[in-house]
Amino acid sequence: MDCTLAASQTIADSKRAFHQSFPHVIAPLYRRLADELLVELHLLSHQTRFDANELFAVGLCTVFDTFTKGYRPETQTEGLFSAICSSNGFDAEDLRKTSASLIDQAKGKDHDNLKSWLSSHRLQEGSHYSRLMAVGLMRLLQASVAEESSSDNAALIQQSKELAETLGLPLDRVEKELTLFGSNSERMDQAVELVEETIAAEKRKKERRLADQAQRSSN
Repeated sequence: MDCTLAASQTIADSKRAFHQSFPHVIAPLYRRLADELLVELHLLSHQTRFDANELFAVGLCTVFDTFTKGYRPETQTEGLFSAICSSNGFDAEDLRKTSASLIDQAKGKDHDNLKSWLSSHRLQEGSHYSRLMAVGLMRLLQASVAEESSSDNAALIQQSKELAETLGLPLDRVEKELTLFGSNSERMDQAVELVEETIAAEKRKKERRLADQAQRSSN
C-alpha cells in the first residue's frame, strides 16, 4: 500500500483516479459495489491504525468476487478490481496473491489446526478493525471445511465468531457483518439470476423473430 499517495488524496481524487484507470461503463447492478469499495478503501487508506493484513486481503478479494458474479464482459473484472485498489494506494496483484496463498493454506485444516494457524494473523492491539477481516476469516474457514456438510452459512458464522475472539476481532461486529454479508450475497445471486433469465428470454424472442422472418421469406 502506498501510504504517501493515500494520505494526500481526497475521495474526489480517488474517484478521478479510478475512472482514469477504468474508463468503461459499469452496469447498474455492479455500480454500487464499485462505489462502496472505493469509499471503503479510501477511508481505510486514511486510517493511521489500519494494517492491510492477510485477513483483509482475503476479505477484499472475497467481497469483490462475490458481488461481481455475472459481470460482463468478464475480461474486465480484474481491471475493475485493479482500478478500485490502485486509486486508493493498494496493490491489487499483491492482494490477490496473498488471498490465494492463504486460502490454499487453509484447505484441509481441522478446527484446532486452523485455530492455531490463524493465531499468527491476530489483529495487533490498537490496530483498526475492518469488516473485510471478518469476511476474510469466514472465507478461510469455508476453505477448511469445504468437504464437510456443516459448511452452511449459519454454521460458518458461528464458527467464525468462535475464532474471532482468538484473532482479537470484535465478536458483535463480526456476527452482524457476516450475517449482512450472507443476506446481501443471496440477494446478489438472485439479481444476477434474474438478469441472466431476462437476457436469455430476449435472446429466445429474437431467435424466434428471425426464424419467423426467414420462414416468411421462403414462402
